[in-house]
Amino acid sequence: MKEKINNKISNFFIIIGTMLLFVALFLIVFNIHQDNESGESANLVMGELKENIKEMSENYTVPLEEETETQNEEIPVETLIEIDGNTYIGFISIPELSLELPVMSEWNYDNLKISPCRYKGTAFDGNLIIAAHNYQTHFGRLKEIYNGLKIYFTDGDGKVREYEIQQVETIDGQDIEAMELGSDDTWDLTLFTCTVGGASRVTVRAVEVKNNK
Repeated sequence: MKEKINNKISNFFIIIGTMLLFVALFLIVFNIHQDNESGESANLVMGELKENIKEMSENYTVPLEEETETQNEEIPVETLIEIDGNTYIGFISIPELSLELPVMSEWNYDNLKISPCRYKGTAFDGNLIIAAHNYQTHFGRLKEIYNGLKIYFTDGDGKVREYEIQQVETIDGQDIEAMELGSDDTWDLTLFTCTVGGASRVTVRAVEVKNNK
């Protein structure tokens, strides 16, 4: 009798273990599918986004001399580009990771499935924060980069800003203030993504290389 009970318990744990294995396998396959799908979506957007930015650059006209002084006093306005019902502020390039990704103007969980999103700030104000999923096709490889590497952001008008990475850190996923400011509040660009499980965030801080403007 005792042996039968032990066998039943053993079989029960074998069944549970097998089920958990299948669930884990399903999640792995699902995540890979989501990663590939998001990468394809971002690539499709990139092609159209570059065409739109190229047109904006080509159609730009230099203001008349008498208008220049007045216009220079105005606060810069972002050029937003709409693609498939979504608006984008430009695209980000990280040559070291061979990444080139569109950046959506507003973040939410649905938007993050398509591309990185602006979390806060602007390139004009020098406080741009960009968030993305930890897909390998998005920001999943941020942990591979290091201080001194370059990041480039091209806005909707085609202006390219160059940034140099000065800090890479992993912070608590619940510490919003630390994610936004880190140990300094003068970062021109911050990129972040969640680690696996979402307990922490890989956060990259960079400053704009002013002499290349």
